[in-house]
Amino acid sequence: MFLRIDKLQIELPLPKEPEPNAAAALQELLGGKYGEMSTLGNYLFQSFNFRSKSKLKPFYSLVANITAEELGHVELVSNGVALLNNGPGAPDEVEPDISNAPFADMKDIRLAASFLSNGGGAMPMNSNGASWNMDFVTTTGNVIIDLLHNFHLECGARLHKLRVYETLTDPTGREVCGYLLVRGGVHAHAYALALEKITGVDIKKMLPTPNINLDRIPESQKYLEEGSHRRLYRFSPDDYKEMAGIWQDEKALPGDPPGTLEVVDGPPTGGKIPELEGTPSAFAPDYAPEEMFEIATKLYQKSR
Repeated sequence: MFLRIDKLQIELPLPKEPEPNAAAALQELLGGKYGEMSTLGNYLFQSFNFRSKSKLKPFYSLVANITAEELGHVELVSNGVALLNNGPGAPDEVEPDISNAPFADMKDIRLAASFLSNGGGAMPMNSNGASWNMDFVTTTGNVIIDLLHNFHLECGARLHKLRVYETLTDPTGREVCGYLLVRGGVHAHAYALALEKITGVDIKKMLPTPNINLDRIPESQKYLEEGSHRRLYRFSPDDYKEMAGIWQDEKALPGDPPGTLEVVDGPPTGGKIPELEGTPSAFAPDYAPEEMFEIATKLYQKSR
């Protein structure tokens, strides 16, 4: 089972203005080949299909727990996309003339369907609008092969994030990339250690792959300073403690701030989920917005 908390894993800065083409680039980190839907899908189904869970508990616990973090990454990227898409921006008129094409500019954005079909929200697709699909999921039933695949996936995802980062200037998308570059490094390190425990091969010598110098990425710095590169978070009140046998008391990778790896009980502190306002003429609610807000207020008061 999954426990849901009404927060994002980090606080996201708000964009100064809608940037739907930046949102399209960020979609690659959601539904691209190496996006968060792929890491989630791989670890989720590997954890479901894992054989000999009780006998191989540290390895099962690692994959199952990272699955929970990836759910939060999907949520984080999706909110970043929605914030950058937070257009089309209300026309000047209180009640715009819909026959005068008030949102004509939206037909020219890179992913027009993000407005036309999805109301500016994120969807499981890549930066070109191609759907994420099950072909991106590998679950072989062989622990070593699956862990090797996961190691490759995390390394590829970091390259993916760097390329997207290098296309962006907005603070929202860059913050998403800066954080995920750090956490992707953690996951690659964890899978390397797991493979070393099983095979004796020191795969962590291959890290960092790609060789990204996070010192040159300002948005990564506060996460390095607080030790996020040394932490695995345990997304459960009581379960998955066995993964500590793989991670706990090992050393941070050369090139990262030094320190000892640790498992932290519970999720990151997190930040508030940004609240987006709808544009009635664009999103066409069935009721006037004031009536909908009044209904919601009454239901909220009734729940307290």
